[in-house]
Amino acid sequence: MPEETPTANELDALRSGAALVDRSDRGKLALTGSEAAAALNAVVSNQIEELTPGHGCFATCCNSKGRMLGDLRVLRTADELLIDTELKALQALFDAVRHGLVGYDAELHKRTRESCLFSLLGPASRQVAGAESLPANEYDNAPAQLGGASVLLIVTDAGIDVLASADAADEVKGALLAGGAVDASEALAELARIESGRPRYGVDLDETVIPQEAGLNERAVSFTKGCYVGQETIARLHYRGRPNRRLCQLKLSGEAEVGAKLHTDEREVGTLTSVALSPEQGLIGLALVRREAADGELLRINDGPLKAELLPPDAQ
Repeated sequence: MPEETPTANELDALRSGAALVDRSDRGKLALTGSEAAAALNAVVSNQIEELTPGHGCFATCCNSKGRMLGDLRVLRTADELLIDTELKALQALFDAVRHGLVGYDAELHKRTRESCLFSLLGPASRQVAGAESLPANEYDNAPAQLGGASVLLIVTDAGIDVLASADAADEVKGALLAGGAVDASEALAELARIESGRPRYGVDLDETVIPQEAGLNERAVSFTKGCYVGQETIARLHYRGRPNRRLCQLKLSGEAEVGAKLHTDEREVGTLTSVALSPEQGLIGLALVRREAADGELLRINDGPLKAELLPPDAQ
């Protein structure tokens, strides 16, 4: 079972309003300079140089063997490239990008402590943030004013993110709450993430994972751009092979802990990495599972009586 579960008020906001989750502790960087996009393009897996102001993308940062050092959201504004990542991946990502700047007119800046980040989750997020005119594509972004502060509004899969200076955190949060948002916990954000089947680096993914195993090729990898670190392995697996495991969403027959082992009749095939209690779906989870386990198969949890059903992609 998850250590925390969302309250009824939080769930109602997620389903029919706007829930506000403070995610200011995420890692944040910025790149400036005339060759910032070219420099980052040579480090990460997605196409950065084609981004225009107001747009963005998702990408992975890998080592030379194609294994993930982290994943990141890249946002192009009028003045810079903003990078948002899991705090656990921040140092490795910082080191990789800084190393990649050699020879480019580009400068890397730390922004984690200098910035706050609030996630609005739910169907009323646009209204609460005043983002009704913002295009609906994920990662699209635009500057705005909230609570007298300058902010950047960012489209997400679940609502709107609001990025601002750390000095303006209280004013921005106050304006969002006054606009109808409901203060919510990280547990609610985790429920929304697990329901959507999106893995989280440092929770479901680590430095042993190749992007295709995590189902990230479509979202995070360009197969038409120029060279980047880890490209050879990632491209070879995509065109010529199949990964040994894949990210799966599971429906659980009873309470199970993160770290529980998943078994077929013959062998252990995975480890449960995320668990949430969904009011509509019941107990659900995420796991990287070996490919011999088929969609719809019932796996034993810790080789005991509890079962985990592998949900096919169209059921997630």
